[in-house]
Amino acid sequence: MINPPPNLVDYEKTYREFKWEVPEYYNFGFDGIDRWAEDRTKLALISVDDTGLHAVRHTFYDLMRLSDQFANVLLTMGIKKGDRVLLMLPRIPEWYVAMMGMIKLGVVPMPTSVLVTSEDVKFRLNQSGAILAITTLEEVTKIAEVKHECPSIRQAIVVGGRCHGWTEYEGAMNSASPKLNRKGVAGTKSTDPLLIFFTSGTESYPKMVLHTHAYPLAHIVTAKYVDDLRSTDLHMAVADTGWAKTAFGKLFGQWICGAAVLQRNPVGGFNPKITLGVIERFGVTTFCASPSVYRMLIQEDLRGFDLENLRFSLCAGEPLTPEIVKAWKEGTRLDLYEFYGQSETVALLANFRCKPIKYGSIGLPTPGHTMAVVDEEGREMPPLTEGYVALKIKPERPPGLMLEYWKNPQAMARAFRGDWYFTGDKAYRDEEGYFWFIGRDKEIIKSAGQNVAPLEIEKILLEHPAVMEAAVIGIPEEGVGERIKAFVALRSPHSPSEDLSRELLGYLGQRLESRRCPGEVEFLKELPKTTTGKIRRAELKSRETERRGSRPLSI
Repeated sequence: MINPPPNLVDYEKTYREFKWEVPEYYNFGFDGIDRWAEDRTKLALISVDDTGLHAVRHTFYDLMRLSDQFANVLLTMGIKKGDRVLLMLPRIPEWYVAMMGMIKLGVVPMPTSVLVTSEDVKFRLNQSGAILAITTLEEVTKIAEVKHECPSIRQAIVVGGRCHGWTEYEGAMNSASPKLNRKGVAGTKSTDPLLIFFTSGTESYPKMVLHTHAYPLAHIVTAKYVDDLRSTDLHMAVADTGWAKTAFGKLFGQWICGAAVLQRNPVGGFNPKITLGVIERFGVTTFCASPSVYRMLIQEDLRGFDLENLRFSLCAGEPLTPEIVKAWKEGTRLDLYEFYGQSETVALLANFRCKPIKYGSIGLPTPGHTMAVVDEEGREMPPLTEGYVALKIKPERPPGLMLEYWKNPQAMARAFRGDWYFTGDKAYRDEEGYFWFIGRDKEIIKSAGQNVAPLEIEKILLEHPAVMEAAVIGIPEEGVGERIKAFVALRSPHSPSEDLSRELLGYLGQRLESRRCPGEVEFLKELPKTTTGKIRRAELKSRETERRGSRPLSI
């Protein structure tokens, strides 16, 4: 049994004394879920429908029985330890049941968003050599369209209906035993493969991030120290089941700590009013979402909802603007605690409850992680000097770090250099050790002899009352390096106009030196995003370069 550490009250002491304790054998399904099932009444999961009114509740005991049942379904189908499985389900209980059943057997799930295309599915199946796919009746065509081009895939399970040639989930579950003998299945070492995430692929095809069975244990740091979770909490994180954010906020650390998780399955997209109603109706105590979600939430009358039970709120993934912090605190009385992590890791940096918040900073290193800002050679940079965000992997490799970019030696060579794992992000560290995010290294703009971070410009644009989303790119131009251009999606009721474009450029000009300002603003109804919700700046850059061809641009 793994007992989570107490919540963080003394950062320096905890960070100094923290040691990883990873057993030789560990299985989150048996050791994380089933141990809480000893209390047959303990709530684990609340699944809320699109309306926010109706919910299905599962105890840990329920999930133990159901995951055992699904594991037996897989055994009947001949699925074994090490086999890869594409798991493409929305935010429904069956996703958790399938995940837990696979984890118990040592089968390797590949969580995938239902927002992907059939071409995305084909890429994932062929890259991984998956032999089984699981999805809903609504999504079967995405797999059926490419199945003949994917030689490894042998079987498929459909949830919520019947489809010719597919195994029906409900029927298979009804025929399977709800009891699984742990001694009768192959044990999983902490170093064995657990799951594969596909990175968001903002620059190229996504990479396969392979984590081990030690990965869930490392999320104790995320849940106890970053989320400040207790066993009596009800935690809600806004995240698709195909995102690594689900592992951060809706699965591993939360359930190791014994907290309950709430998920809502939105059919028509994110609805801020329904989300706030769910927090109120079900008494959510801790909440995590991206700044873009908070940006929509603060458009509502926060004081019109009873959020008395909500005690802690967090965010990650995008720029957090002062406007969001101010409006959220005025409406809820709560601060927003920003943190940093990747699909490849657990939470590495965070603002903690026991330390002063520095708004705009991604915080201090989490216990168990030695973080630094380094140069290309891995030499640590002095305070206030820009460099690469890196995690130290020697002499001890943290268990929350991926095992590898599977089948991608080039990516491995870029990420693992000497004593460090390079995250691919740039930042600087202040005199007190707080990290300040600058941007992805590949997205830094080289303009007029200096480096310009898109994030710096985007943060300012997002503070303008007309702007909902913003993305800034550099467009290659002879003699300049790159020309800066901004793309903006507007809030209702604002609409595109030449006057608004000039207003936004002027707004930037008041805050930035001229060499760092965009030369133009283009309005888009919606910015292109990955299936994980990240803005695809590379797509905007490619689109712009193709549109302009080789002709020079005037400044």
